[in-house]
Amino acid sequence: MRTMYSAASWAVLAIATGALASPALAQQTADVRTVASSPAPAEGDVVTIYGDRLETDPGAYSVINAKTIADIAANHPAEILNTVPGVNVQMNSGQELLIALRSPVLPAGAGQGSFLLLENGVPTRAPGFGNVNALFEIHHETAEAIEVVRGPGSVRYGSNAVHGLINFIDPVPGEQAGQAVTLSANSLQRYRADATTNFTTNGIENWVGLSVMDDGGWRDASGVDQQKLTWRSKFQGETWNAIGTISAVNLNQETAGFIQGFEAYKDEDLATTNPNPEAYRDAWAVRANLRYETNFGPDRLTIIPFGLSQRMTFIQHFLPDQSTEENGHDSVGVMTRYDFGQTNFRWSVGADLQVADGFLTETQTAPSFGGVNPLNPTFPQGVHYDYNVGAWTTGLYAELDWNFAPGWNMLAGLRGESHAYDYDTNVAPGTRGRFRVAPSRTDTFELLTPKVGVVYTGIEGLAFYANYARGERAPQTSDQYRLQNLQTIQRLEVEGLDSYELGTRGTANGIDFDFAIYRMQKENFFFRDSDGLNVPNGSTRHFGFEASFAGDLAEIAGGDLGWNVNASWSDQRYDFTRNVAAAAEDIFRDDRIDTAPEWLADAGIGWENQNLSLGLSAEYVGEYFTNAANTASYDGHLIGHMRGAWRFSDKLEAFVIVRNITDERYADRADFAQNQHRYFPGEPVNATLGVRIRN
Repeated sequence: MRTMYSAASWAVLAIATGALASPALAQQTADVRTVASSPAPAEGDVVTIYGDRLETDPGAYSVINAKTIADIAANHPAEILNTVPGVNVQMNSGQELLIALRSPVLPAGAGQGSFLLLENGVPTRAPGFGNVNALFEIHHETAEAIEVVRGPGSVRYGSNAVHGLINFIDPVPGEQAGQAVTLSANSLQRYRADATTNFTTNGIENWVGLSVMDDGGWRDASGVDQQKLTWRSKFQGETWNAIGTISAVNLNQETAGFIQGFEAYKDEDLATTNPNPEAYRDAWAVRANLRYETNFGPDRLTIIPFGLSQRMTFIQHFLPDQSTEENGHDSVGVMTRYDFGQTNFRWSVGADLQVADGFLTETQTAPSFGGVNPLNPTFPQGVHYDYNVGAWTTGLYAELDWNFAPGWNMLAGLRGESHAYDYDTNVAPGTRGRFRVAPSRTDTFELLTPKVGVVYTGIEGLAFYANYARGERAPQTSDQYRLQNLQTIQRLEVEGLDSYELGTRGTANGIDFDFAIYRMQKENFFFRDSDGLNVPNGSTRHFGFEASFAGDLAEIAGGDLGWNVNASWSDQRYDFTRNVAAAAEDIFRDDRIDTAPEWLADAGIGWENQNLSLGLSAEYVGEYFTNAANTASYDGHLIGHMRGAWRFSDKLEAFVIVRNITDERYADRADFAQNQHRYFPGEPVNATLGVRIRN
């Protein structure tokens, strides 16, 4: 299949061509953004990874550094990401999760396609083949840093960076020395080992990270076995360097389903039960890439060829039919970027190509029954879907970083992107119950995403910015081809979000702070309602602010006492009306979006000296509606955690972490579906004991 560039892509190409002809080319200096060979960041430093972001860039972002990652020792990505303002990752069962990033918590295709997940700046999945649980495919346990960009991503990234992106950054080989091993055991039958090593072979510097977890599960039949491996090697020449990365993850999980009944999570005995002991999730993923950078005088060329493969099989315990889904995709691609220009007038132009081949099958192995045990024709036994999709994605972009006056910077860019899907069904087209199979077909989608922002840094220690960005995503292949009986067979529209943002960050009176206020409008929103029906043409609006503060309080007993707090408030509402007889619930303009708490907060206080560190933290999730009709809700929760560590020497450390110290009965996820309140209960009080050995 051949993919042609759209008019939007040609517009970007024209901009890039003009940039290449710029007279600034002859006076260009080295790219201060590139840090592939610079020292590892110190605690609290802003991480600038591979030229993607500077501290002065417009837009809100946060960086979780290596020390924080080690201190939290997160068993689940939510435990660390929820310390960032504007982020609300809900833990479901085992390693399952749903993400909110300046958004409601989004399931199904919306959750798959609204957040871009990166590993060292490289996407972990092809754009149309997302997974709402894709964070479990990433090796967060041994990361050097985690960067969270809130709001649409840079023009350097395309589809899926609608509400933001999360970039997991591994250590660069050769920047550290020796080995480290962390062993821990948890009172909820959870055992974990993490190991890293640095070594040199034949002049090639290497870094390897390994994580293994055996979780017996605190609910019935809910055990998890998980293994993760990352290997990075660094190659270097006189004018070039390259870093190769291979990562792999395997997950075997027994899955605990929702418990049902109003506030069922408050019942200690019911919370540990599993209504779906037959449910499971088996998944693996492998990724590889080579980041090659070379200088042409003062200019820099970056080329990143990459490949990935994933497979997953699981029972859809959250749906009435309890069908089994098998999916997977293989993909190869290349990302290229050329950086040049004067110090105060810098251009980046790039071109990306990715090819993917994926499949999905859904089979209901047992019949469904109604209230008095007749066969339920809505969910017929047998194969619901069986299809393959070939996909081509091409993208071109140009970005200008212009220091147009003392203390003033403008960052402006434009990206054009084209997606082509070649869909082929392996079962006969038609409608059976809720499920509609479309005939084989091809579809194309065109994206055009501008971004422009201005930053003022004329006051020492402070930065003020204004930023506009548009995020777009092509439909997920499951959005487009996994149809339901109420949907028409058609090409879905590209989902788009316009974001306007004002913010400031810096240090004042010894306090580090970051504040942002934003307004966003989203059109062609494709989501699933509380009856499990797809809504292909929604519209939403989002308004809110985010704030974070951190500082030192005093020196007490030979140690430093510090604090941090972040909070976010949002008003997120539907901006359309759906009132049709076939739907189980009505949606009205100005209704609040479900699973979108107004308030999120995280705060901590810690004391540390040369040998001992102690910390106390709390996280708050406010009240939210659990269905689009705004007739069911969850009250929210406040939970606390304690951490302590004793360093016997530079090589040996012991630590203890107590989570949910007040043994709060809460729900990680509250939901309302098929006219039932249902919940994933939060973990009770639990303690982790561990040791960390360095050599």
